[in-house]
Amino acid sequence: MPFPHALAKFNRRVTNRVAGLVAGRAPGLGVIVHEGRKSGRVYRTPVTVFNQDGAFRIALTYGRDVDWLKNILAAGEFDMELGGRVLHVHDPVVRHDPAASWAPVGMRPFFTALSAEYYLEARPS
Repeated sequence: MPFPHALAKFNRRVTNRVAGLVAGRAPGLGVIVHEGRKSGRVYRTPVTVFNQDGAFRIALTYGRDVDWLKNILAAGEFDMELGGRVLHVHDPVVRHDPAASWAPVGMRPFFTALSAEYYLEARPS
């Protein structure tokens, strides 16, 4: 089962603020910069991201019912801070893979243990 929503709320308030200090510069961590679909406010969300076959793949460890995902799917594009750079990313698509074969081999057991069956795939502009 993906992480519970109560943990997501805690992470938004506490963990993401700490992770935001290194995410976007540390390997495997990025920051999605997106606009609220209702508020228009700019948000920054730390994520686990992998670059494979010219596409970015982001683990949906909280499942598909999270606001940042709804925001970027509605917009069809977003910016991502990765490796100290800001990249524009487009055409986000949610994909299903219970075996997590989209992730690097060493990370697959982690995602399958979490039952994180979904991931986001998008391409840099």
